[in-house]
Amino acid sequence: MEKHDHGKDVFFMRRALELADRGRGTVSPNPLVGCVIVHDGNVIGEGWHQQYGGPHAEVHAVQSVNDQQLLRSSTVYVTLEPCAHFGKTPPCADMLVRAGVQRVVISNVDPNPLVAGKGIEKLMNAGIDVSVGALQREGLDMNRRFFTMIQKGRPYIILKWAQTADGFMARENFDSKWISNVYSRQVTHKWRTEEDAILVGTNTALRDNPKLTTRDWTGRNPTRIVIDKNLSLPRNLNLFDGSAPTICYNLLTNEDRPHESCVKVDGKDFTMSMLADLQNRKIQSIIVEGGPRTLEDFVARGLWDEVRMFVAPKRFGKGLPAPRPAGTSTETDINGDRLITIRQ
Repeated sequence: MEKHDHGKDVFFMRRALELADRGRGTVSPNPLVGCVIVHDGNVIGEGWHQQYGGPHAEVHAVQSVNDQQLLRSSTVYVTLEPCAHFGKTPPCADMLVRAGVQRVVISNVDPNPLVAGKGIEKLMNAGIDVSVGALQREGLDMNRRFFTMIQKGRPYIILKWAQTADGFMARENFDSKWISNVYSRQVTHKWRTEEDAILVGTNTALRDNPKLTTRDWTGRNPTRIVIDKNLSLPRNLNLFDGSAPTICYNLLTNEDRPHESCVKVDGKDFTMSMLADLQNRKIQSIIVEGGPRTLEDFVARGLWDEVRMFVAPKRFGKGLPAPRPAGTSTETDINGDRLITIRQ
């Protein structure tokens, strides 16, 4: 077997990962995928999955090659195994076989049971040299939402809150505006454009009357989710203003209203029933914005994948304490606020 240059594989795969990230916020529930085509050490084609339902990264990359004859002696770098099934688009593995590419380098095997090695098998059966695992860890991290949905059967869950330096999310009277600074709030709005949904509990919806939209950043609004078990929230709240899709999870009824869907779930395990319904709706990721009771429920049950916690240089002395999840953390300065990110 021909010996390949691992350093070159890593170099071009890193570029493919950069391209893949351009699809963030527009391709869910599909994964982020980037593709680079190389001939004699030169990039001759690039592409990424740009829009859910649209052409995949490999199609964009192949179509961008000016001299299609070069494909037969080229290497294709793709961040996720080419699909092997008909979905909204034809199988990319078949397209690469028809193009007659010489070699395909893949970062991650697709965990989707419809693919799961079948794309690689098609390529190898056609005589194409296939290598798997270049920048595998980086690829897994980029598509952690996609992998979580398939492997854990629920959306990727991000817990987000702001707290004071002495560990409180709100004062004793539940007042919490504004703990974090304006820059941290803008970062929060950017995050909303990147995830599928955002969730709050009944008390937060009532006390804070949040809009949960992306007013301070350009991009799509996430689907708004509110837990209202007894359907007691007033209809004039911002969550029901029609500016973004809203799902209201409750114990009483299934009903489509003008600006929302009311969804009845099992009261024996409300949270897991809700997460199962979100998976069925192909909601790949959610930001849980609280308040304390809702966040504590997710933390206590281990139902989280990532925490994003703003710690502001303020002190309340007493109030409603923030959760204290354990995990591997990193820290970033947001113009005076500390952004602590924790992974399980």
